[in-house]
Amino acid sequence: MRAVLCLLTLAVARPVPAADPAPASESQRAEAYARLAKRSAELQAHFASLKEVVQLVRPAVVHIEVVHPGTSRPVAARRGSADETGSGVIVEIDSRKYILTNRHLIKFAQPDSIAVKLSDGRRITPTRIWQDAATDVAVLALDGDEVVVARVGNSDEMDIGDFVLAIGSPFGLSHSVTHGIISAKGRRDLELATDGVNYQDFIQTDASINPGNSGGPLVNLRGEVIGINTAIASSSGHNEGIGFSIPANMVMVIARQLIDHGSVTRGYLGVSLDSKFGASAAAQLGLDRPRGARVTAVSPGSPAEVAKIQVGDVILDFNGVPIEDDNHLVNTVSLTPVGRDVPLTVFRDRKPIALTVKIAQRTQ
Repeated sequence: MRAVLCLLTLAVARPVPAADPAPASESQRAEAYARLAKRSAELQAHFASLKEVVQLVRPAVVHIEVVHPGTSRPVAARRGSADETGSGVIVEIDSRKYILTNRHLIKFAQPDSIAVKLSDGRRITPTRIWQDAATDVAVLALDGDEVVVARVGNSDEMDIGDFVLAIGSPFGLSHSVTHGIISAKGRRDLELATDGVNYQDFIQTDASINPGNSGGPLVNLRGEVIGINTAIASSSGHNEGIGFSIPANMVMVIARQLIDHGSVTRGYLGVSLDSKFGASAAAQLGLDRPRGARVTAVSPGSPAEVAKIQVGDVILDFNGVPIEDDNHLVNTVSLTPVGRDVPLTVFRDRKPIALTVKIAQRTQ
């Protein structure tokens, strides 16, 4: 159905025209310009930090294009995707340089078909690619040290309302900068155009993100990368003030495992969870509000069974992290190192009980 936009006309009484003010004298105009100059200088002092953030981070942001061998046509365009180009950010991991980006940008590519353009105009080719479909994270290895790297911050420290900048290549306009705030955290269970992104814990922002921003960094006022821009919620395909970024803490866990092992090892607890656990069920169990993840089944021989987790338990916190819902628990467990003993709290028989579980490796 075609959307119809209507303009409403508001009828109001016509005001009596006011007499034009007397023209200002040259001296009055000069005084007004002087006042504006002073106020402008005060505002510029506040905004100077934004310029410094951009100056520090922008050189570490890259423009990425995937080209099909033997043609100049991007692979993504040939396969009918809207993302013909994208972005990435250079970071340092264990004294080596890598590009962090989105897997959906390069999932059909080989290293020699990826063109990476630096902010100074140089073009380089990555030497190796790692990718994880379940989080939409990709890592590109670089040779050489003559590149600028960005610092990675702690995304867990960011809060709703914090000011952020997004840097990337919307519509191919490389190294564009937009700004906004963090609108929400912990967005999960989103229906993304990119299939198979099973582990979601997105930061939501109203910083303008458009096609081509994918893979670029979300940056805090300290000049630290706190997210990788990944998706937008839009009815038009363009920015409508709702963008999503993968938290930097999740990205770095995935990136280190990809680099060290070539794949991602995920933690396993061995429980089935109630995805519809809500206010009514929480009240019946004696909880003050819906929180945590309710266990509906425990796998035989699993870490959960060994730890004596029971059906009906509500897992309230895991390794000191308050659990919001079932998806939050799945994400948190998946990022926990295999073999680690983790304290957790379950709510059972209307009271909290402390347990310890040893995390195993997920095999599927």
